[in-house]
Amino acid sequence: MKALAMRAAWERGETVFGMWAALPSAFSVELMAAPGVQYVCVDQQHGLIDYSDAVTMYAAAEGRGVLPITRVPANAPWMIGKNLDAGAQGVVVPLVNTREEAEAAVMACRYPPRGIRSYGPIRAALVSDQRDAASLGDSVLCFVMVETRLGLANIDAIASTPGLDGIYVGPADLALGLGLPPDLDKTEPEHVLAVRTILESCQRHRIVAGIQCASGRSGRLYAAQGFRLVTVGKDSSLLQAAARNEIRVARGEAEPSQSLVQGGYT
Repeated sequence: MKALAMRAAWERGETVFGMWAALPSAFSVELMAAPGVQYVCVDQQHGLIDYSDAVTMYAAAEGRGVLPITRVPANAPWMIGKNLDAGAQGVVVPLVNTREEAEAAVMACRYPPRGIRSYGPIRAALVSDQRDAASLGDSVLCFVMVETRLGLANIDAIASTPGLDGIYVGPADLALGLGLPPDLDKTEPEHVLAVRTILESCQRHRIVAGIQCASGRSGRLYAAQGFRLVTVGKDSSLLQAAARNEIRVARGEAEPSQSLVQGGYT
C-alpha cells in the first residue's frame, strides 16, 4: 500500500489497520505483515531500533505490500527528513503541544515553498520511482501525538494545522500526561474523555484520528468509534504474550485449545 492509497481509503471513510515494530528486525516486520495488515510503524522513539535497522525494515514492509511509517524520536526536521529520504512514507511525531510545534512537523515533511525539507530523497526516489519534489513531499503522511494536558488544551489549534494528516493517540503516554499509570485500554473517566476529545477534534477538522491498541478486540471498538488509523499489536508484546501462554499450556495451567501457535520448524 502507498500513502496516497491510504488517503483514498480514508476519504471513503475506511479504517486502516496496522502493526507496531519495536524490535530491530526486518524479519519481524515480514512476520507481522499478515493479510489485512496495511501498515507497519517502525518505532525509533521507544523501540530498540536505530537508523540502519529502520532502512531494512522499511524495505521489508514494502516487500510485503504494506506501508512503512515511523515514529521518530523527536520533532526535529533533520530526523524527519532523513527517515523520509530513506523510504518511510509517513512519520508519527511525539510530544506535540502547540500549533507551532505541529506546523514545524508538517514543514519538515514538505519541500519549499510549503515546507523546509531539504532535497535528497536518496532511497525515497528509488522506491517511489519519482524525483519531483512536490509529489515526494506531498505524498508522505504526517501525524503528531498529543500526550499532555497542554496538548489537550490546544487540541483544536493543533488539529487545524494545514497539511497535517492526523493525530495519533498513544494511550500510555497520554495517561502519564494526565497523571495516571501508563497502560493501553485505559478506563479512567479522565482518560476516556481525553481520547474522546482528541477524536472529536480530528473529526471537526476533517483529519484522521489514530490510536495504539492492546489487541484486535480493542482495535475493533476504536474503529467503531471513528478512529481511522488503528494499530492492533506490537511485535515485542505479541512475542512475550505468546511465550507466556504456551508455557502455561505446557504446564497444564491453560487448556491446549488456548494455544496461540500452530505449526513451525524444529
